[in-house]
Amino acid sequence: MLPKRAEADDLPSLYRHRFGEAERKQKDALWKVLCEQFLQRYVGLSDTVVDLGAGYGEFINNIRCGKKYAVDLNEDTGRAVDDDVTFLKSSGYELTALDDGSVDVVFASNLFEHLASKDELLATLREIERVLRAGGKLLVLQPNIRYAYREYWDFFDHHLPLSHESLSEALELSGFDVVECRPRFLPYTTKSRLPQHPLLLRLYLRLPPLQWLLGKQMFVVGMKRAGSAA
Repeated sequence: MLPKRAEADDLPSLYRHRFGEAERKQKDALWKVLCEQFLQRYVGLSDTVVDLGAGYGEFINNIRCGKKYAVDLNEDTGRAVDDDVTFLKSSGYELTALDDGSVDVVFASNLFEHLASKDELLATLREIERVLRAGGKLLVLQPNIRYAYREYWDFFDHHLPLSHESLSEALELSGFDVVECRPRFLPYTTKSRLPQHPLLLRLYLRLPPLQWLLGKQMFVVGMKRAGSAA
């Protein structure tokens, strides 16, 4: 079992300082567009979905599905998610409240860079693989160190640098087939210059050349490999 990091107790104050109330509202408006215009295509209306490292619930509150779970070590997440979301205060490698093969989609946004080591990443991926049904999907939205190497370390809680290539290898090692990989998708953070307005984001999502110009986050889809135990 991997040890809990002391910084977990500091998460509420860290993120309250990083994202003020006005910025959180702006982020939620952008996530609403991102879910409607892009992410919803990967999620069925009857699916059981887990938002891993759910933060303030921007994804899980806006995605349409059957059953919703938000997993985070930050207790503020439990207060931020909607009433139809079950909050689990847990690390990603200890999803003990979820049964084997009980989940259709796991979503992880800006999570893996916060893990302390590659061992912790592999433990998290294997736990995700356990709870997913055969053919279930892991959706990863993640800063790509290949394109964000200058800004990657500007956040105190970034530990593990990953590119689309290294993440794909980790997924393959953990029982997933990589079925989609976009090395350049979104700008680095919501603090980036573009796109800061929902209408601009709608336009951005329709223009792949713009994504290749401005994108510093990757989007990778892993599918639980056929023949896995669950």
